[in-house]
Amino acid sequence: MTDNLVRSSHDHGSEQEPQANSAEITKNQKLNNPHEERNRHLLAEAGVLAVGINGGPGCGKSTLVRATIQQLKNDLRVGVITCDKTLCDDAERARIGCGQIEHVATGTQASLDAEQVNQALQRLNLDQLDLLLIENVGTLVHSRPLHFGQDATAAVFSVAGGHDKAAKHPDVVAAADVIVLNKSDLLQAVPFDVTAFRADVRKINPHAELIELSSLHGHGLANWLNWLRGRVKKHVVTVTEEDSSHWFG
Repeated sequence: MTDNLVRSSHDHGSEQEPQANSAEITKNQKLNNPHEERNRHLLAEAGVLAVGINGGPGCGKSTLVRATIQQLKNDLRVGVITCDKTLCDDAERARIGCGQIEHVATGTQASLDAEQVNQALQRLNLDQLDLLLIENVGTLVHSRPLHFGQDATAAVFSVAGGHDKAAKHPDVVAAADVIVLNKSDLLQAVPFDVTAFRADVRKINPHAELIELSSLHGHGLANWLNWLRGRVKKHVVTVTEEDSSHWFG
């Protein structure tokens, strides 16, 4: 189910408002990391839409990436930068139908950084891609906003993780363009208050898209795929208009 988010007064009894405004400012501010700037330039030059995917351990990010590649491979050229080494196995590449997958070993770091993404971009054939998915380490605890030079950010939560995760991690929600609630097939098996989760998301980030799905079984996956297709289409139009302005501006 796709939910166009609106404001809500639901607050679980908390008097403190999440810092959505400051997160929005950070999200839209000019990049000051040279690697972020290089990444954005490389991606724009190749006309590739990059989507960062953040989420806690066990939320199903890798399963979502696999399902996305398999479903989009006939109409979009998809590449991946990932911290999940299993995605880079040759047999796995062949199984999901994606040759352009780059693994990044973050070591003891809690997150990918823009420099690591830049190194991975250098190894990809960006001219042969329409969409790049950047799957981050499985964590919701970040010391700073995650900017790799991506065009959009998806925050993935799961039914198995509990309905309070959005409220506990408002900065992650506020910085996202789309919120994915994964493992919706478990709603009948675990105690999860969908109404409370939706209300928390709406309160923190009323402008984000909310998509509920099961990446394992495919329920609701079409809404995620259509969101990606729409962003790619919009990105192509934007890049084309910018190229035309160079000629006629």
